Amino acid sequence: MQDWRLTELDSGERIISERLDHVRSAAVGYWIGAGSRDEQPTEAGVTHFIEHLLFKGTERFTALQIAEIFDGLGGELNAATSREHTLVYGRIPDHHLETAMDVMGDMVFAPAFAELDSEREVVLEEIAMYEDAPQELVHDLITDAVFADHPLGRPVIGTAEVISTIPRDALARYHSEMYVPGNIVVAAAGNIEHDQVVELVTAALERRKTGNGNRPNVRPPLVQAPPPRLRFQRKETEQYHVCLGAPGISRSDRRRFAASLLDAILGGSASSRLFQEIREKRGMAYAVYSFISQYTDTGQIGVYLGTREDNLADALAITAEQIADIAAGNLPEAEIKRAKENLKGRILLSMESTSTRMNRLGKSLITDSELLSLDRIVAEIDAVESESVSELAAALLASDRLSAAGIGPSEEHFLEALERITPTLARAA
Repeated sequence: MQDWRLTELDSGERIISERLDHVRSAAVGYWIGAGSRDEQPTEAGVTHFIEHLLFKGTERFTALQIAEIFDGLGGELNAATSREHTLVYGRIPDHHLETAMDVMGDMVFAPAFAELDSEREVVLEEIAMYEDAPQELVHDLITDAVFADHPLGRPVIGTAEVISTIPRDALARYHSEMYVPGNIVVAAAGNIEHDQVVELVTAALERRKTGNGNRPNVRPPLVQAPPPRLRFQRKETEQYHVCLGAPGISRSDRRRFAASLLDAILGGSASSRLFQEIREKRGMAYAVYSFISQYTDTGQIGVYLGTREDNLADALAITAEQIADIAAGNLPEAEIKRAKENLKGRILLSMESTSTRMNRLGKSLITDSELLSLDRIVAEIDAVESESVSELAAALLASDRLSAAGIGPSEEHFLEALERITPTLARAA
């Protein structure tokens, strides 16, 4: 039984909540429709940098006080930045809701942008950390290969060049342009009263700093996907870290349920083809999986694997064979049934978490996506036919659509292995 309520304030903020009588906690998220794809090249990483700075103090609370308050509540406070939105979220015992929302409201609406230089160094260290983690960095490389010069192709975390030089007034200006009423959703789930959440948000808005309105030309759409590209970064690693990827589908595409099943079958579970064929049967990799992302106007689909030099060519060949087999329609009924039950089960189990319920509500609103009931989601998954999964694999993962990214000691060896599955792309390099 779902019991969510929605209120839109006169100022434009939307507040959505779901009451759960059986828990003693509350999860609250402030969702802002600002992500890395909204940035200009000269401000790459500013959205993520501001997310950090929200924790560094407001006009009423210092950074230390924010940390001490949430520790004293026995709660959690964190944030995340994606390509299309920023999220500041907390989870607390229900009787601490007012205190938590008081602090979080100040963080979002009235940040002091204090401790700028010290937090600048923290973000630069975070960028350096990713540079030292090839299994993470290769995902930025494949996104760049798939989307090229479009803002979706830039890393969310930004670049050291921008972070080390961007001034305070540019950060404050971006905040005032993007953290505006129509671009903010507050979502809550747990043992809460909707009217109280509305009152707490309204009170926080009184401390909002005056904004300059929406920035012009926000979020350029991806009109046409660029041709496949190849990216390689040489590092003296023990393994080659490789991603194959291609443009996917948007979050509003009806095929998204088939895409989720394709992901589960290809590499998204312990019984998936890539996990079984590459890791379990042949021991060629410790980590191998598929992934999907969906955005307003497009998406991304791909495969990751990390393997030693001797296994690279064979592991990539097996990946290509499994994609081709699915695309050819070789999907046994038991396999599609298992994938459906896996997907439905994971969704239903996740809904026992107040954080998951809050995320579902907030993300649906901030992305203007239809908020489907659980029964409807289950029905949509059950309705997917195996032919739809095969057709989607053929359409999205055809070899001539695949971009490739790799990190390892030898680009020559990487290209030799890649030639077995995407010869045109390998030779073009």
